[in-house]
Amino acid sequence: MSGAAIRLPDASGALRTYVPRAAAPDRPPASRTPPVCRTLFAAAHVVADPFGDTTPAGPAVLDWEATLAFRRHLWAHGLGVAEAMDTAQRGMGLDWPAAAELVRRTAAEARATGGRLVCGAGTDQLAPPYDGLTPADVAAAYEEQLELVEACGARAVLLASRALAAVARTQDDYRYVYGRLLRQTSAPVILHWLGPVFDPALAGYWGDRGLDAATGTLLGIVEEHPGKVDGVKVSLLDAGRERDLRHRLPPAVRCYTGDDLHYPELIEGDAHGHSDALLGVLDPLGPLAAHAVRLLDSGDRPGFRAALEPTVRLARHLFEPPTRYYKTGIVLLAWLAGHQRHFTMPGGLHAARSLPHLARAYELADGLGLFPDPERARARMAALLAVHGVGQ
Repeated sequence: MSGAAIRLPDASGALRTYVPRAAAPDRPPASRTPPVCRTLFAAAHVVADPFGDTTPAGPAVLDWEATLAFRRHLWAHGLGVAEAMDTAQRGMGLDWPAAAELVRRTAAEARATGGRLVCGAGTDQLAPPYDGLTPADVAAAYEEQLELVEACGARAVLLASRALAAVARTQDDYRYVYGRLLRQTSAPVILHWLGPVFDPALAGYWGDRGLDAATGTLLGIVEEHPGKVDGVKVSLLDAGRERDLRHRLPPAVRCYTGDDLHYPELIEGDAHGHSDALLGVLDPLGPLAAHAVRLLDSGDRPGFRAALEPTVRLARHLFEPPTRYYKTGIVLLAWLAGHQRHFTMPGGLHAARSLPHLARAYELADGLGLFPDPERARARMAALLAVHGVGQ
């Protein structure tokens, strides 16, 4: 059964008619119990306060209740939350004071509800240009954020640092900074390798633009600090590179896929192992992904693939170049799904994607049945189109 038609623009400026679904598909009821065979962390977006008196260059003003409600939604479906990651616009509208408050509030919510939580600790209190900074200065900035995350009772994700990428001269600078941090962490951390496709300022991370040498440096840091690294999150959008790294990690160290293009095959794994997941695409796909992995729990690999592989088309659209603007589509889908009352983002990032891009994201998400109320999603999309001069 279909709903009311809507006219959507394409990249040529033409309008075409799309008939959305009339009702969301039936799926198993939500369960707070996490899937067993794979660990899933959704890197969650933040909800801006549309009445915040700020500018794209000013500090982010957040709608705290809507932001925390979305985290409760993810926990209700059995996912963990990865807080204050790049999906939350770290370095793209969300400054360190706002990120610190976000960590505090989400950690308190996690304690109250029993939700699983990891939080990003980085160096974004250091602003470019980074002239005169040393690796020791970068390590001190990391320590400030790491101290906050651990004081809140959360496990840390050591985010890739623009400052370190700018000031490091050799692999030894990375060994020094990460070694200093890992010697003092109170619990095992997740190391994050965010590739330049997500952030061009991170080109040459781990001290070398060659991925073989960079991988060797990362593995050396992990091996030199046994028991201090829970896992490595790999966000290179290179499935072969991730599998190679995964096979070379020590047995007790997890590989968390950050590959928003190849996640079904990496999560399913092969004869040599599998990846767990810490993904931005799990923000809109969380309930569906949790359902898919529960099928994997039961040994139903075909069912897992049938549930998750159709989502890749949407993911590839959301994460198309320039990939760092994927957050705009993520927040659009959250608004259309009813998780927030507006389509506004910190830093004005809601304007970072074209109207045809957003229209296609709506169409693909509707086709997957991601909207609990398809008519509300259609009406909201129609309202957004009307603001841009597209009548229905």
